[in-house]
Amino acid sequence: MKKIEIYKILKNNQDLKYKEFTSRLIPNIDPDAIIGVRMSILREISKTLIRNNNHELFLKSLPHQYLEEKQIHAILLSSKMDYLVLIKYINQFLPYIDNWATSDALNPKIQESDLDDFYHHILKWINSNHEYTVRFGVYMMMKNYLDKPNINEYLDEITKIKSDKYYINMMIAWTLAEALYINYEITIKYLEKKNLQNFVHNKTIQKAIESRKITKERKEYLKTLRV
Repeated sequence: MKKIEIYKILKNNQDLKYKEFTSRLIPNIDPDAIIGVRMSILREISKTLIRNNNHELFLKSLPHQYLEEKQIHAILLSSKMDYLVLIKYINQFLPYIDNWATSDALNPKIQESDLDDFYHHILKWINSNHEYTVRFGVYMMMKNYLDKPNINEYLDEITKIKSDKYYINMMIAWTLAEALYINYEITIKYLEKKNLQNFVHNKTIQKAIESRKITKERKEYLKTLRV
């Protein structure tokens, strides 16, 4: 399936109200680069590409013009794939990610046996100068490492990040809020030290307070740590 054929399918499934909704959610994207196609349809297109063995051709067709093409790309990389091939394609794709939705749609399944190697890639990503590469790296840390015994090692790396980029700081806060639920005793120390950027610190507390996973007693204590 060629890109022009995919574009025709996307246009045939355009929902202008959904396009407006998406434009509001992702304000930094030019509305003309958004067709307005729901994720359920993008997933079906991705399945068709895999079923017809056309997915690698699509993955090599960078750069993409439309948000929906980037979303399909992220969905394809989130499907089952050889680990080394996956890393190659991720590194090729990351520089072209220009929004939080595509960054967060990229959620590959990493086998336990590959986590040590994957961690070294994450360290490179979170030290990138590219906003959404850093966001993706933090996201992968959250998805794959917070339940590990040495969680403090991973939180140390995340909390070293100092950025003025909103979408990086929001992901750091989200990750720390998740870590509070998974390992409260270790994570709370990062808030008690008050060494985080104020936005990240307060947003972490806000997200934890809004979470149903955190106990009422811990939420009350978190409120006292606001800066």
